[in-house]
Amino acid sequence: MDIILKYFPDITEKQKMQFDMLYELYADWNEKINVVSRKDIESLYEKHILHSLSIAKFIQFKNGTKVLDIGTGGGFPGIPLAIMFPDAVFTLCDSIAKKINVAENISETIGLRNTDFVVGRVEQLREKFNFILSRAVAPTEQLYRWTQSYINTDAFNTKTNGYIFLKGGDLKEELKALKQLNRKLYIEEIPITKWFDEAFFETKKLVFIY
Repeated sequence: MDIILKYFPDITEKQKMQFDMLYELYADWNEKINVVSRKDIESLYEKHILHSLSIAKFIQFKNGTKVLDIGTGGGFPGIPLAIMFPDAVFTLCDSIAKKINVAENISETIGLRNTDFVVGRVEQLREKFNFILSRAVAPTEQLYRWTQSYINTDAFNTKTNGYIFLKGGDLKEELKALKQLNRKLYIEEIPITKWFDEAFFETKKLVFIY
């Protein structure tokens, strides 16, 4: 929990309580379902929660922003961001029902009121969103192909509506494939070490696409 306060010292008491509850909840669920890697549960705050919150360093979602989290698994990055931005609306989607069940249970237990959950493939959705997020789920070109019609044209945040992906490693070929699909796309790659100084983040990047 200290690592969250290190980078987000101004969160409210309610947010502190919600973040604080996450460890026991995920540890308990992880005994039943492999929500996160078992070797990572001790590093939950750094490798999963803080990693998700790098998006909160890039953009402050305004009230009413609609956000889709593709392949959320047990709720990353959606749940940490829903805690951070209680007036934005987060839809967490995953094709694995038992993982969505975990995310929904944790969301309800910590008192989130700005999340909804979808079990199924993202291609089946029929909604529009201001931003689409994903954390190491599929190649960017594939994610874009699935959801390019889902981005709302109603933009009111400080960043243009689009995609925010959390990725790792060398993305040169992956982003080249995306550009070949649509040469008009703007792509920005930001090392997460811009915001966080832990060694874990040395290979991690935030990719903004619109």
